[in-house]
Amino acid sequence: MKIHIEDLTFTCIIGILDFERKNTQKVIINVEIEYDFDDDFINYAEVANLIKKTLINQKFLLIEDALKDLTLQLKNKFSKINTLYLKITKPSILPDCIVSVSNTIHFNS
Repeated sequence: MKIHIEDLTFTCIIGILDFERKNTQKVIINVEIEYDFDDDFINYAEVANLIKKTLINQKFLLIEDALKDLTLQLKNKFSKINTLYLKITKPSILPDCIVSVSNTIHFNS
């Protein structure tokens, strides 16, 4: 099975620039989770909630650090995850483009 969470959008503190540390900014999160479905499922609402809560509370400096932390938290909470794709987008940080950082992890389950 594959879960898709697309365009999870909220504001948080993320970034290294002075104004990013003072003011929240819009982020967009995209997630794909592959797992072996039997009678037990991964609750996508819990996944979305964990991601949102983590980014709002942790106030990461780097998107890369946020991706690493989210990966560990998701795998710890949902051990059935075989492959995890995470993408964090900051749509308003540069005036002429949309910036994102993503990562795909294949776990040995």
